[in-house]
Amino acid sequence: MTRFWRRILFSGKISHPVLPRSVPEASCSNKEAPPHTRFSPSLIGLVVFFLLATPSLAQDVQTSALENSSTQENAATGNPPARVARISYLKGNVSFLRAGLDQWSQATINFPATTGDRIYTDKGARAELEVGPYTVRLSESTDLTITNLDDKTMQLGLAQGTVRVSVYQLPSDNIVELDTPNGALTVVAPGKYRIDTDPDNNRTRASVNSGSLEVGGADVPQNVAAGQAVELIGQDPVVADSTDMPPPDAFDRWCEERDHHLASSVSAQYVNPSTPGYDDLDAYGSWQEVVDYGPVWFPAGVAVGWVPYRFGHWAWIDPWGWTWIEDEPWGFCTFHFGRWVFIGSVWGWLPGPLLVAPVYAPAFVAFLGGPGFDIGIGVGLVGWFPLGPGEPFFPWYHFGGEYLRVVNITNIRNVTNITNITNITNINNVHYAYRDIATTAVPKDVFSRGDPVANHAVRLSSQQLAKAQITPHPPVNPARTAVMPGKPVPKPPVRPVHFAAAPRAQNLFRAGPGGNRLPVPPVARNAPPSGGAEHTPPRAVPPPRVAGTRPPGAPPPPMLYRNPPPPPAVPFAVRRPVMVEHPGRPLEPVQVEALRAARPVGPMVDHEFPPHVAPVIRETPTPPPPAARPPRVR
Repeated sequence: MTRFWRRILFSGKISHPVLPRSVPEASCSNKEAPPHTRFSPSLIGLVVFFLLATPSLAQDVQTSALENSSTQENAATGNPPARVARISYLKGNVSFLRAGLDQWSQATINFPATTGDRIYTDKGARAELEVGPYTVRLSESTDLTITNLDDKTMQLGLAQGTVRVSVYQLPSDNIVELDTPNGALTVVAPGKYRIDTDPDNNRTRASVNSGSLEVGGADVPQNVAAGQAVELIGQDPVVADSTDMPPPDAFDRWCEERDHHLASSVSAQYVNPSTPGYDDLDAYGSWQEVVDYGPVWFPAGVAVGWVPYRFGHWAWIDPWGWTWIEDEPWGFCTFHFGRWVFIGSVWGWLPGPLLVAPVYAPAFVAFLGGPGFDIGIGVGLVGWFPLGPGEPFFPWYHFGGEYLRVVNITNIRNVTNITNITNITNINNVHYAYRDIATTAVPKDVFSRGDPVANHAVRLSSQQLAKAQITPHPPVNPARTAVMPGKPVPKPPVRPVHFAAAPRAQNLFRAGPGGNRLPVPPVARNAPPSGGAEHTPPRAVPPPRVAGTRPPGAPPPPMLYRNPPPPPAVPFAVRRPVMVEHPGRPLEPVQVEALRAARPVGPMVDHEFPPHVAPVIRETPTPPPPAARPPRVR
């Protein structure tokens, strides 16, 4: 084992406290729900620095165990993003297109969306995406692309329809950009924004309910302040006119209700509000104060014998690879952040530090496998179990630099009595608290297809469990069904999407319908809206003008951006053949770039931990079915 891995290992010898079977209710459980917790950027920055730089905290297990991560042998570039977009609400017919695929599918609740994914709402449908400190809501007949989503950027492309974006926090180094066929819009302050795009009439309207918005390209953007609206017409040049704020409609009122639901969540007292899905915990369980752990959330109404990571299925989502998709409606927050803990006879969920936004992970589990872990000749198994508090998460995808340390310390809290060990040579000697009581296993083909786990779970004997060994990842590549978010559906009525740099907006804020030019005072980034109130005066919407109407049959205009988007995803059909060399592990960034440039793809170079217990066997590609013979002519 390399010196690096000896340095970063946690101790698995955890002393879990013996707790009474009856856990008292938290003293705050009957209090009135507090407002949505928000923290100033300076406070968050101070806390983040304190947690990540000081190894003597209660979480010193994570920091000390992962010290000297600068010696990481994996390339420090190309780390996966800390944020994803959770599909948190669906109504009606909503279609979803994964990046790198050409087949649309039915959108599903709790599916993680990321860069390059596209969502379409049919007539009468709605959808909602939760993205860290932002929420994006789609009205009917809306075509939205997640152009770029990473730790500092949320860039969206609105080809048609209506979205409302609520920005609860906006750190100074973050970018929230909405690209449309008529111009790029950049959020410069926390607030609420509505964008309506009508490609047939070649115009986009941006309404600022609260906050401040910049309109234009990268040269001289112009501000649109709270209570103002602007209409963008054309492409080159883009003509921007001041216009009246539209009166609130049913979609606006629904968005306000959803924001109020977040703001009044009791769980915001215990979970960092940038954690997608925390508000769903209120209706599906309760918080209790537990000695040695602090606040713990206990789900209500789960079946007898329920264990984490058993009711759902595995999906393949690049760049993380195998990702748990839970059946529980409340499960996104609890299966991708924090840790589960078994107390008495029930499972509870322990969130990470309250003042630090956690890093998303595809699942906090350890995998089991190895020779002899099977249920018969040729029927191999894949097993896994939840990680307990303080137990290290080792990603099965590419990472480098500080990622390993940060993904652990932002998802664990209140952990003590763990010793840093530097000479461990066998991961199977580490004691995992829940390996014997919460392991789930399915046949490899079930895992590969992304089939429902609970329907195919194998009851393991003590001998089988003892024979299983900790592995870095399942040596199983995904079938196409494991890549699809839901059932295949026909392509919705969407136009091809392409991008171009936004030109400078011309004649910005010339006289509007009322004849008065709207003043645009400068707004400091992260400054609260003036007076703290929203401005939605019930003014009449100006009648549409025909100047921007596109001629029939004209090709769709490009999406105009201010910040260049990343290149399109390499199609899954191109990635998949390369994965036969190392089944079950996503391609590394250098391999993906080689595919994009049509260069030969080299072997994997990352150091995996824990190591494979047996040589990785190259996948044998399934031959295509023989072509049907033409009928014999007589």
